[in-house]
Amino acid sequence: MTGEQPYGGHMRGISMMRLRGLVKKESYQIIRDPSSIGIAFVLPVVLLFIFGYGVSLDAQHVPMAMVIDKPDKAAFDFISGFGQSEYFSPVIMNNIQEAEKALMQRRIDGIVWLRGDFGRLLLSTGNAPIGVIVNGVDANQARITIGYVTGAWIKWLERFSMERGRPLNIPVNVDYRIWFNAAVRSRNFLVPGLIAVIMTLIGAMLTAMVIAREWERGTMEALMVSPVKIQEILLGKIIPYFVLGMGGMALSVAMAIFIFHVPLRGSFFALTIGSALFMLTAIFMGLLISQTAGSQFVAGQIAIVVTFLPAFMLSGFVFDIGSMPMVIQWLTHLVAARYFVSILQNIFLAGDIWPIFFSNCLWLVAMGTAFIVIIRKKARKRLE
Repeated sequence: MTGEQPYGGHMRGISMMRLRGLVKKESYQIIRDPSSIGIAFVLPVVLLFIFGYGVSLDAQHVPMAMVIDKPDKAAFDFISGFGQSEYFSPVIMNNIQEAEKALMQRRIDGIVWLRGDFGRLLLSTGNAPIGVIVNGVDANQARITIGYVTGAWIKWLERFSMERGRPLNIPVNVDYRIWFNAAVRSRNFLVPGLIAVIMTLIGAMLTAMVIAREWERGTMEALMVSPVKIQEILLGKIIPYFVLGMGGMALSVAMAIFIFHVPLRGSFFALTIGSALFMLTAIFMGLLISQTAGSQFVAGQIAIVVTFLPAFMLSGFVFDIGSMPMVIQWLTHLVAARYFVSILQNIFLAGDIWPIFFSNCLWLVAMGTAFIVIIRKKARKRLE
């Protein structure tokens, strides 16, 4: 065959017999090929365990040096509160010089320094000096640690005042409530976003690498000389890998609920619809990558760079989009995972908030439509 023509010419309907044959052929290929099963089911488990347990925004058992210039009952009472907290692992040190040396050697992450005659000044003037030094290399942990120290100080002051029958006069009383993640577990926030990042990679790799392998093995040429239409070939590729990808998605959700104990406050209906739209978008991205790449290696590299890295960095999975420069914020609108992260985090933690759900679903539909239009225009049948 020479020249160039679309698969089967103009769209004049789809043969269900040919479509069933193509789907059956892809299904047999998936069963015979362990790598497809590995990408869909083994990769999510491995990545969820690695990132689920390895990535955390919580600061617990922070090693803190406790330095008391002049030991007394009040000073030791204050220090004992740190030992009873899950957030600190206090280490008593003799002087500030020893503590600063330990901080520079990264053996501790901070210093609480009760300077001068802490107990006497506290009882006589109510103005006892306390020094707090925190390692600021990790700015996020430094802010969290300072907040924990402040909280421990306020709690001790309240207890100290109650023991003496005097109310603690604080100019502002904060009565706070934490919605959606009352336990303040960073894992509840991270795991749903992690599912979106993983499924981005899996959805793109499932189609991109498998189709690239067909080009390498020459099986794609057999389809090119057959009477099948482009719609049938695309559906024959999409349907089996969509089912496989949704199976990996179901496994990831089950791990989030039963292993990582992330609450699911929304409905399975909304979760299924949102996941299906995103999986189709990811598969369309994989199809587009497969048309660009000529080998599995190139397809895999493109899938990682084009899908995984933007999903990890620009989806709101870890880094707050509102804190990014305006140019980068606009760029995040091109990342499909941004919308799926928002859908998952709301369904898991807040429930079915329909305005957020529908707006993000519309973005996914728009992106998926754009991808399939590009794929349809680029797909041609020719032998050169």
